[in-house]
Amino acid sequence: MRKYPVGIQSFEKIRKDGYLYVDKTALIYKMITEGCPYFLSRPRRFGKSLLVSTLAAVFEGRRELFEAFTTEDGIEQPQLFIATTKWKWEKYPVFHFDFSAGDLRDIEQLDEMIDVTLSSYERLYGISHRDKMGINLRMVTLLRTSHEQTGKRAVVLVDEYDNFILHALGNAEKVDLARHRFQNLFGPLKAEDDHLQFVFITGISKFSQMGVFSKLNNLKNISMVPAYDSLCGISEEELTSVLKSDIEWMANRNQISYGEMFAHLKSRYDGYHFSEALTDIYNPFSLINAFDTGKESDYWFDRGTSGALIDMLAQMPPVDISTIEDNIYSSTMFDLPFESFEDPLPILYQSGYLTIRSCEGEMGDYFYKLGIPNQEVRRGFAECLYRHVIGKGSETNRSVLFNAYARFRFSADLPAFIEAIKTFFAGVPYHWEADNRNEHYYHALLYTLLTAFGADIRAEEPSAKGRSDLTLLMPKGIYVMELKYDGSAEAALEQINQRGYANKYALDGRPITKVGICFNSKERNITEWKTQS
Repeated sequence: MRKYPVGIQSFEKIRKDGYLYVDKTALIYKMITEGCPYFLSRPRRFGKSLLVSTLAAVFEGRRELFEAFTTEDGIEQPQLFIATTKWKWEKYPVFHFDFSAGDLRDIEQLDEMIDVTLSSYERLYGISHRDKMGINLRMVTLLRTSHEQTGKRAVVLVDEYDNFILHALGNAEKVDLARHRFQNLFGPLKAEDDHLQFVFITGISKFSQMGVFSKLNNLKNISMVPAYDSLCGISEEELTSVLKSDIEWMANRNQISYGEMFAHLKSRYDGYHFSEALTDIYNPFSLINAFDTGKESDYWFDRGTSGALIDMLAQMPPVDISTIEDNIYSSTMFDLPFESFEDPLPILYQSGYLTIRSCEGEMGDYFYKLGIPNQEVRRGFAECLYRHVIGKGSETNRSVLFNAYARFRFSADLPAFIEAIKTFFAGVPYHWEADNRNEHYYHALLYTLLTAFGADIRAEEPSAKGRSDLTLLMPKGIYVMELKYDGSAEAALEQINQRGYANKYALDGRPITKVGICFNSKERNITEWKTQS
């Protein structure tokens, strides 16, 4: 069992203390030798901060961290790729602006963070009279002075530039103030190119969506460049080579085969694609936590979900998790500004709740089909949507439904499960559904709840003659469900049979139960249901 860097973003600490590091320095070497100012968008907890820390160590000339060595505890750290190259390991002035740290809520806190960072570097280079300069002039002075004193051009690294703005969306005054701060701070970078060796900026949202870097229009956006797909995250190739022994250890601990363990990890943490190359990328935070604890869990959602997402969804058109996947979008979708609140898809993609499932086109003219990456995200997203739609109410009735679902998984007690659904809907306050009273409302809410419970549930599955409402795949049976609003359960069963919704599962081996459910508009609940084997 190796030491896993859970929550550690310092490259120096990882190497010196003997933690596992998946070598990304081949891609880093490609970046720094091509020399462009770069921008990279990735979801939270995908390793952006560690990447920035590694870049800082490279430009600080700390070759010893990249060579093979043995730690004080006797742990052997392997040589990293960049140590085998012709990189000269010269020491550059490195200016690191980290906006991921802390819970920035007020513009005064943002001003203080910028001032503290600039002041620490100004003291290093003996720059005085900074209280008489704006932050744009302070940045210009810092770049020029450091170049003059060291003979080396500066390196500027910016981590999570959009953290404050994302939390402030919906507050136009705060967003404008923050945007003004960042434009002043980083606007001079383009004009000071003679004093810059390298610029690297990370965030969740693309800079074009925030309007922060309008003056810095020479940034090379590598967020959807295939060559950099695995710059953050763990590729499947890395998982099955560098981390193969970790899968074997975890398989032994859980008393299953290597193949079974790999399949579990893939279905739960894989599925991210960041370009048309569709390179399989695993969530690094979840993988490392799983290896560290020896068990699977929804690590990324538990700690990585931001309340800002729910706040933003409240200002956007409704999201239906049962129909959001497999729609086709053009590349312009990725550049829609978040603050327009016209479409939730860009923020869902940038936040990691949606990913590229497939794409068609050529020569850069692509159309993308989006989907939810994996089981962990599907459950977490459903939980997020449930809290967004229902808020903090109905938790007691929700617990009743969850307990009934848990029993239903192994007892096949459908009547008790239906009664629990009825109990849940009876507790939904009238005003929450007043504007949504139709079949699809109940369909979407039930699908979202069961998905949050971890159910293997399918919505709108196509057949030769239509699409079924819900199909629930359980250990002891398959349940093909059709919902009717002010109709009859008999009519729902007839539709299942006429359109052959259950036919695709005929060879599955598990018993198939067809379920017709009728919701009544006056009762606002299930009033009739019937089954057929």
